[in-house]
Amino acid sequence: MLSLLAVVGVLVAVFVGFNIGGSSTGVAFGPSVGSRIIRKATAAGLFVVFAFLGAWTVGRNVIETMSSSIVPAAQFSPVASVAVLFFTGASLLVSNLYGVPASTSMTAVGAIVGLGLATGTLNEALMFTIVSAWVVAPLVGFGSGALIGRYAYPYLERRFAFTQFESHLVSLDRSGTLPRPEFADDASLRDIAGSVLVVVIACYMAFSAGASNAANAVAPLVGANGPLTVDQGVLLAVFAFGLGGFTIARRTLDTVGDDITELPILAALTVSVVGGTIITVLSVLGIPASLAVSTTCCIIGLGWGRASRVATVVELATPTPEDAADIGVSTGALVTSRAEDAPASPTVGDLARGDTPPTEPPDELPDVPDIGEADAADLDRKSLFNPNAVTRIVTLWVLTPVLSVVCSYVVFLELL
Repeated sequence: MLSLLAVVGVLVAVFVGFNIGGSSTGVAFGPSVGSRIIRKATAAGLFVVFAFLGAWTVGRNVIETMSSSIVPAAQFSPVASVAVLFFTGASLLVSNLYGVPASTSMTAVGAIVGLGLATGTLNEALMFTIVSAWVVAPLVGFGSGALIGRYAYPYLERRFAFTQFESHLVSLDRSGTLPRPEFADDASLRDIAGSVLVVVIACYMAFSAGASNAANAVAPLVGANGPLTVDQGVLLAVFAFGLGGFTIARRTLDTVGDDITELPILAALTVSVVGGTIITVLSVLGIPASLAVSTTCCIIGLGWGRASRVATVVELATPTPEDAADIGVSTGALVTSRAEDAPASPTVGDLARGDTPPTEPPDELPDVPDIGEADAADLDRKSLFNPNAVTRIVTLWVLTPVLSVVCSYVVFLELL
């Protein structure tokens, strides 16, 4: 019976990792594939390699926290392990059904907390630290995005141009005795440098995804009573990531990922760097946290910061009733932030759909208006910040781990 439960636990872990790999590959490498810099198979392969590096190095800290620190490792009986993994898989289902980036990490931790409460073995001091990080990380993501959007983004987008190649950036010339790689005919030196940057940032995103998500798939199976060692758990998680990356990720690479689809390429890369850095730092500290939550908050902050350039800090702090309606902000400002005579940066979704033809930036771009100028940006102010959407997202962020705690507590009271 125990061996059967162990097999079931491994299968559920593979299912969880399969879905994580499928969704995370699309988010990390959507810009690269959409721009035809690399192919889907290459994206999946790179994701597996760098997710493995993240999981094998700093991801071990998160696995240790979730497998033996929140509750003692001895509490993870085969039944408890399968139940925790079940709740983690259910969180993926909720996220897909409602189209909201619900946190797999937060839900998995919630299930473990329910186990700890039911058995009276919860490490309350550690949970206080983890919950504090869950509050601080989104605020850091929002604040970083807001500062970049307000003060740096307009200058960055005049230095970086991202276009879609007519064919893939690198192809094999088979006319000679030995095939040799060659760049696309329409690729300039600037295009090549920008493309390398896009791929490097995608690999960094894959590293942080592996560091944070390996524990979600295998932590309950690792420990004193678990059927797997840490090394085996990492290998199993990465194997499952690869299954998802080479199969269902081919579809998510077409749709790219809900969080970043309508962002300009530069904005998507900025969000990836900020969100990935936050999660990598937390993973080094052994704190499980949500990459989806951090990146989404950075998206909101980046759009808010870009749109807020129409007003000074003093005007934002003390708006009049008339000004309040004019300074409303939303992430749409990222798409409509250029001056009329500046080339519009294609969004990730544009490139994936092939809607945007290759464009070359003009020799001279218009100057960036100063903060507070009346015509500082041509913004769709009312479309950028949707209070109802934000309320729905935040509600589900809070609701899913809370439901996980409550449901797992009730289940473990009956089972244990």
